[in-house]
Amino acid sequence: MAKDPYKYFRVEARELLEGLAQGILQLEKGAPAPQDVARLLRLAHTLKGAARVVKQPGMAELAHTVEGILATHRGAGQPLSKEHGSELLRLLDEATSRLSDLEPASDVAASGPARPPAEEPVETLRVEIREMDSLLRAVTEVGVQLVGVRRGLGDAGRLRELTSLLLDLLAARSGENGASGRARSLAEELRSGLDHFHRSLAVDLARLDGELAEIRDVAHRLRLIPAHTVFPSLDRSVRDAAQTLGKRVVFEASGGEVRLDANVLGSLRDALMHVVRNAVAHGMETEAERVALGKPPAGQVRLEVERRGSRVAFICRDDGRGIDLEAVRRAAVARGLISASEAKSLPADKVIGLLHAGGLTTSSFVTELSGRGIGLDVVRATAARLKGEVSIRSEPGRGATVELKVPISIASLQGLVVEAAGALAAIPLDAIRQTLRVRDAEVVRSAESDSILHQGNVIPFLPLDRLLRRSAAAGRNRGVWSAVVVQAGDRCVAVGVDRLLGASNIVMRTLPGAVEADPVVLGASLDAEGNPQLVLDPAGLVAAAERGRGAASEEVAPRRAPILVIDDSLTTRMLEQSILESAGYEVEVAVSAEEALTKAHQRRYSLFVVDVEMPGMDGFAFVLQTRSDAVLRDIPAILVTSRNAVEDRRRGEQVGARAYIVKGEFDQAHLLKVIRTMIG
Repeated sequence: MAKDPYKYFRVEARELLEGLAQGILQLEKGAPAPQDVARLLRLAHTLKGAARVVKQPGMAELAHTVEGILATHRGAGQPLSKEHGSELLRLLDEATSRLSDLEPASDVAASGPARPPAEEPVETLRVEIREMDSLLRAVTEVGVQLVGVRRGLGDAGRLRELTSLLLDLLAARSGENGASGRARSLAEELRSGLDHFHRSLAVDLARLDGELAEIRDVAHRLRLIPAHTVFPSLDRSVRDAAQTLGKRVVFEASGGEVRLDANVLGSLRDALMHVVRNAVAHGMETEAERVALGKPPAGQVRLEVERRGSRVAFICRDDGRGIDLEAVRRAAVARGLISASEAKSLPADKVIGLLHAGGLTTSSFVTELSGRGIGLDVVRATAARLKGEVSIRSEPGRGATVELKVPISIASLQGLVVEAAGALAAIPLDAIRQTLRVRDAEVVRSAESDSILHQGNVIPFLPLDRLLRRSAAAGRNRGVWSAVVVQAGDRCVAVGVDRLLGASNIVMRTLPGAVEADPVVLGASLDAEGNPQLVLDPAGLVAAAERGRGAASEEVAPRRAPILVIDDSLTTRMLEQSILESAGYEVEVAVSAEEALTKAHQRRYSLFVVDVEMPGMDGFAFVLQTRSDAVLRDIPAILVTSRNAVEDRRRGEQVGARAYIVKGEFDQAHLLKVIRTMIG
């Protein structure tokens, strides 16, 4: 508590403020019931008391003022006036701003959208997203450790076999005497004990696997929050935009019970706010115009949330005038996107498609709500970042529809694991349309790209080994490929692989910021042994095929220098492996210095990248031992560690490390530069 005295206050105040904002918006829409005003008064009073406890008199005074205004409506039975509503929302905005000033920098980035206050607070618990992520990482670590225990089960099985062989040998001895009889008795006792141990360990492992899977599933479900969390913010955006423009607009929403990842919903909130503001600013008529057209005086902006498999669709509809196609044509011509003659003949759907061009606006002047063409840019950028899709439809005189479709979670997905030239990768299952067997003779090759005929259509063919810059031992004339038909939007690509390894629940991690990921890479996951594997982006695969990156080449792939990364941290191993593989090196990993020594005597590496602090033998001892080994002494070693003391650096030099890099000063470009000076 001493480190962060406002931790619990921030959580409580955030919920109280959102509850107050949502309630005030409802009071503006209709005559309040006495219990509604009483509930808001309780929220304001609680906020005032909590602020005083943590010595925040400014927030306490704001809450007191809110209390005073609400108290005048306790028995009024009339809707809250626009003036009082605006003043109350202004006070809440100021309180929210003061609350943000109490937020540590790390929490601002990590916190997701807040939940509305629960009716039964005793039955609910708010959990920080970063703490849930820590839990998921811990569960993954436990899963990796269980791999070692599972190996112990195999060792126990081998001991049982050896005991049985010993019993057979003892039984075959002739002239059995007392000593041999005693030996047989002990061997039988040993076998019985090993049998019991093997069965018990197998049962315990099966139970632990099941419980661990259940914990992982529960943790992922806890990261999912209901979509209605963003409804109050959108309601407020519509209300403020309509008031600014002098229009009457009502916001309605449905599907709030659909749950999705907090990070996804947090990113969507800003995009959806731009969508609803655009609906009010560009699409909605004034009250007089609507009456003249025979429409209800108040316009309607409606948000519907629908679950569609592993994705969620946010459909925003308005009943305004629709998209002004002529205005879009004029704006596109003014921007130089099309010529005036092209604009005249362009069909309606193509005109609407022009709105996807950045910075295009139909407003003739700039206001705080419109005129710069930024709104749709934000929507498109958000959809791209979340690997989602955005579409726009319009009916003249009846309104427009903007649909955003995004994955439920960017942290967990079902994927098909494939293998290409020894590398494992996962492709999101919801993007896969079919798996095929493709004969090499069926692949049509050109200088630009490869393609196959699929269901009467020519689609690009993308060999995954070439995309990942791995040389395939089988070469071009392999005979038959396994192919995965992947769809992104309305485009498809057939990805050629060596083997399909089956579907799996992928716990995906975004690549560290220091890694410049290839556009085909969505993220990374960890296999059962803790080794990273890539998760591929369907849209990136399609784009790569269209750029011709899968085209066959007669050139022999250059030999890639093998590097052994040694670190007991999963995150560091994944970071370093991703950086080095992206730079063209072949990378293997070891979780301990002992394992690294075993691997180093099994094949020749060009470089060791070694952590210092590891259980058992540390990095200094590993480098020292390799320098004294006749086989390994010529292989350079780089120490990558969090220890930055002068004596540690000096010790690194003394044991024979060729470079010493501090993790706190880690720089991808510097690491690669050091490596290139050593091995090219």
